[in-house]
Amino acid sequence: MQYKTMGVMLDMSRNAVMKVSQLKKYVDYLAAMGFNAVELYTEDTFKIEDEPYFGYLRGGYTAAEIKEVDAYAASKGIELIPCIQTLAHFTNTKKLPYYWDLFDCDDILCIGEPKVYEFLDKIFKTLSENFTSRKVNIGMDEAHNVGLGKYLEKNGYRDRSEILVEHLNKVVEIAEKYGFKCHMWSDMFFRLISGGAYDPELLKNVHVSPEVAAKVPESVALTYWDYYSTEKKKYDLMFEKHLEFGRDVWFAGGAWAWQGFSPLGEFSIRSMRPAMESVREKGIENVIFTVWGDNGKDCSYFALLPTLYVIRQFADGNFDMEKIKADMKEKFGWDYDEWLDLDLPNDLRVNGVKDDKWNCVCKTMAFTDPFLGMRDVDYANIDRIPYGEYGKKIASHAQNAGEFSYIFDTLAKLCAYMEYKADLGIRTRKAYQEKNTDELKRLVEDYASAVACLDVFAEAQKKLWMRENKAFGWEVQEIRLGGVRARLLTCGERLQAYLNGDLDCIEELEEKVLPNLDRNGFMYHLYRETVAPSDI
Repeated sequence: MQYKTMGVMLDMSRNAVMKVSQLKKYVDYLAAMGFNAVELYTEDTFKIEDEPYFGYLRGGYTAAEIKEVDAYAASKGIELIPCIQTLAHFTNTKKLPYYWDLFDCDDILCIGEPKVYEFLDKIFKTLSENFTSRKVNIGMDEAHNVGLGKYLEKNGYRDRSEILVEHLNKVVEIAEKYGFKCHMWSDMFFRLISGGAYDPELLKNVHVSPEVAAKVPESVALTYWDYYSTEKKKYDLMFEKHLEFGRDVWFAGGAWAWQGFSPLGEFSIRSMRPAMESVREKGIENVIFTVWGDNGKDCSYFALLPTLYVIRQFADGNFDMEKIKADMKEKFGWDYDEWLDLDLPNDLRVNGVKDDKWNCVCKTMAFTDPFLGMRDVDYANIDRIPYGEYGKKIASHAQNAGEFSYIFDTLAKLCAYMEYKADLGIRTRKAYQEKNTDELKRLVEDYASAVACLDVFAEAQKKLWMRENKAFGWEVQEIRLGGVRARLLTCGERLQAYLNGDLDCIEELEEKVLPNLDRNGFMYHLYRETVAPSDI
């Protein structure tokens, strides 16, 4: 089948803004794979004239930079499409007092406020001046508490689906003023009538009312996004739900780069194969694959290039993995199986059986506090990950990775650190409770080794960041890595003080570690929920 849009969305809003040179390189590879579009996801990481606080200190693209990338992409047959937010996900903008009067609650704009639409008009004016494309992704996803803050105080309670479509119509009016045709994430239409669900299994008997569907502008396309489902029937069901609107339907899949330092190429492919089977069967003509960088963008987007190649082949109906691998090797020189080993830092197994979910063990256990043990209870219930072995395996592939050898080198160094760090808290608590002095002495040495290996990894991660991205945003990585380093030093010092008799006890190790009842293993990646129960 022929696709109108076959693209990739690159997240430039989660601290890392790719350098223009690196973005051009990405465009080169995508063009060679047969993609014809790139959506540039920028919540606040682009400059707006007369709005100096918008994206303040975030490294946003200037008008000249966007125009440069836009022209370069066009020369390669790639349409550069703006991908923005017009309702929620203004998380960093909300931090600035200058913009507080625009918000309803959380990071959600206050629907109906004239200042909000003046602000959005400036956004669309800027897009119209810098992008040649007149397609735009207007976002509007995950506005879970829309209408429940300042809006509620001012207007009283109203059906939230109604106020959502009211806002949508105003946004579309502004967009069309500048010649744009909109597509948007579709989840809020379903969440507001299902108690928050956007899961195919939970939406079997849920239907958007014809009255609400009729108020969705006819020019707007709804984008069904799903990075999680691994069964074709789920994609089929959701496409049917979307087609009930009588509007164009897009699909957004995912190439997983957002679960910590390591990609999830295998899960991406396992979820996108049935997705593409459904896309082809339903005749969906506009498809994008998202590469998100949630919670700090720890992972290089270039690590997902082979995954995107495989998914692109699926979109054309080629599901023969051996042929795909051979063609990839011939075209790019990449050994797919070697690249798939970049997944190994998240290789979670229980009794030898690989877990089939979207895990982020490497990030969780890299940062979790060894004395508090918040996530040790989770790690204790899985097979110990042989990070030392995995690190050597990844390192051995670096010589075959060409210009991307630095990615393999960085993840090999992550594994060297994790060999000491992953179960450090478990081993510490066990030795302390058993009053095993000899083991505690060995652990003091392990804390020092963990710090040394962390230093090596952090330096490699910094070089990776500075090679690919603008400097802005690295400060967060440095604060996080520096924080765990300081904590490891302190824990090692206190263990030694305890052994010397200078401490009667170690308070944290006296506490009983409780199970994480509200968490599903290692599927959650938020730093602030990993390092400590105290406020961060």
